[in-house]
Amino acid sequence: MPQHAPQRPAQEIYNLPLMDLLFQAQTVHRAHFDPNLVQCSKLLSIKTGGCPEDCAYCSQSARNGSELSASKLVEVQKVLAEARRAKEAGATRYCMGAAWRSPKERDMPAVLAMIRGVKALGMETCMTLGMLDADQALRLKDAGLDYYNHNIDTSERYYSEIITTRTFQDRLDTLDRVQAAGINVCAGGIVGMGETAEDRISMLETLAGLEMPPQSVPINMLMPMAGTPLADVPKLDPIEMVRTIATARILMPTSYVRLSAGRSEMSDEMQAMCFFAGANSIFVGDTLLTADNPGEDKDAVLFARLGLRAEVLEASQEGCAA
Repeated sequence: MPQHAPQRPAQEIYNLPLMDLLFQAQTVHRAHFDPNLVQCSKLLSIKTGGCPEDCAYCSQSARNGSELSASKLVEVQKVLAEARRAKEAGATRYCMGAAWRSPKERDMPAVLAMIRGVKALGMETCMTLGMLDADQALRLKDAGLDYYNHNIDTSERYYSEIITTRTFQDRLDTLDRVQAAGINVCAGGIVGMGETAEDRISMLETLAGLEMPPQSVPINMLMPMAGTPLADVPKLDPIEMVRTIATARILMPTSYVRLSAGRSEMSDEMQAMCFFAGANSIFVGDTLLTADNPGEDKDAVLFARLGLRAEVLEASQEGCAA
């Protein structure tokens, strides 16, 4: 009889019968979180377009033939005004993203002022600025940054099919510097880019195998953007998305697992399955950088239907769409 390679534990988890997988994921979830609480974050693009990277999924890449024009860094006071509105709408974490390969020194004072200003509002802060060196990571920490987002995107095997302007190890090096500086890591990936189930499993294994697993794990479902190399990639089977969420929850029991980009393309029923599988964080608002996101009213209706509540920080208003 043919010899089959033994499955790794993560493969065994991912490939469980779906009902068994969901039961195990929900059991793990309930051991560490209130199953009816969801953490709500708001994302603002503080510098859009003109990125020199060639990420095949991204409309902000200058190499993808995108018609999205490059903008200047948003003024600090405008960012803080947007953060106040996000807090009033119930967001407890404010995420700021810049389309950079890495931040330039001339931009650091403004970035640090944004962090300090958002912290002064009583919100958690998150930044995604590309690759960091050790000194930049320490300066972000000193300014009060709570989370740094730097997704690994996919498996090491499939990475070069998606990005060639930086390596998979470059991603891991930045995560090491962020952790060394004492900043919480927000790192996940994108599914539905033409990768295999094995790639999705490998991506989750890499995240779970970091010296300390990410405190926040965003799982994005590809939203194909016109003009990008992945514009015509077939849609991912929704059950594969649910399996990815559930496996992330089991492998990283104490991490927040964020149901991230792609929610605007999901039915309420699919989102409900993802929450049951262990997702307990979302982005709120109408856009995610350049992609559509369900509006706050729609999220409020969904939360009411499912009996979910927004996690709150002190002095924050309750509800993802108050």
